[in-house]
Amino acid sequence: MYRRPPRLSTNLLLFQEELHMSEKLSAYIDHTMLKPEATTEDILKLCAEAARYEFAAVCINPCHVKTAVKALQGTPVKVCTVIGFPLGATTTAVKAFETAEAVAAGAAEVDMVINIGALKGGDETYVQEDIAAVVKAARGRTVKVILETALLTTEEKVLACRLARQAGAHFVKTSTGFGPGGATAEDISLMREAVGPDLGVKASGGVRTRQAALQMINAGATRIGTSSGVTIVAGRE
Repeated sequence: MYRRPPRLSTNLLLFQEELHMSEKLSAYIDHTMLKPEATTEDILKLCAEAARYEFAAVCINPCHVKTAVKALQGTPVKVCTVIGFPLGATTTAVKAFETAEAVAAGAAEVDMVINIGALKGGDETYVQEDIAAVVKAARGRTVKVILETALLTTEEKVLACRLARQAGAHFVKTSTGFGPGGATAEDISLMREAVGPDLGVKASGGVRTRQAALQMINAGATRIGTSSGVTIVAGRE
């Protein structure tokens, strides 16, 4: 669920000190592995790293949820999976079924992709109902809505944020990591303004360094989706 970030600073070095004093950077990170060739061994390594560094969650494809849940049993690390990924073009019924299966397998969070074509075509009702169906199927679990910001205009990003909030989602998220672009501080700031203080904002796509992660948090992100979590928190840049 969304937690209010620490007070922000315009000076990145000062902000880094404030963040260190207030809470660990690792608590912002969804340690991510969504590549199609990921093996069970890869997922187990991901989970071991997440437990070691105390990341917020691992983010994996649905077929790996049971493996991750078992591997992370007894740790505070959550298991997050993706829905309608990466295109968002599956039907609402399929997204709801996929969500229900993920929850039954033990997922605590789901990151769903909106129907991008419906949004760009102006079908607000479809987009909102698509999100709401996933929220309902998640049965109280955290739902993050992936906008794929690189494909949207500024107005469409703001609209998507509004629809996600109205549908009962808990986060909005920039990108799948498979689209034409990733997270930017400008988009994070825009999304934070659009959803207000009560929803989370997840920066995902291209966040590979500690400095980049801090910039996203300073812009208003409360979660960072990245496959470079160890590099970010261990300073291996």
